[in-house]
Amino acid sequence: MAENLKPVALLILLLNLCMYIILAIIGGWALNVSIDRGFIIGPELRLPAHFHPIFFPIGNFATGFFVLFSLVAGVVGIASAMVGFTHLRFWNYHSMKPAVALGLFFYVLAIHGGSHGPVPVERRGNLA
Repeated sequence: MAENLKPVALLILLLNLCMYIILAIIGGWALNVSIDRGFIIGPELRLPAHFHPIFFPIGNFATGFFVLFSLVAGVVGIASAMVGFTHLRFWNYHSMKPAVALGLFFYVLAIHGGSHGPVPVERRGNLA
């Protein structure tokens, strides 16, 4: 019965690989924009008052962490998809261990990267 599920697993793995590649491309683009448009501090200039070490000219202060973690998660996701393709090729217990371990590692990175996206909102007064 497990042999019948190989095409389904291959389709899901291809969709995940496409998602990881898109995530890495968007993260790389955002990192490139931040490098191109970032602060240029010369010897005669002082740092701005609210300087952030990971400065992104787009978004807010959480954007830098969100982009970096999603870029790392995209690269690890691509690696886990490659290990998944290896598991599909051999389809035995010994090839399943690295695929599951790297998949769980990617899942933890994706959760960690997504947790830096929301910004705490200061509540002003009663909303009722």
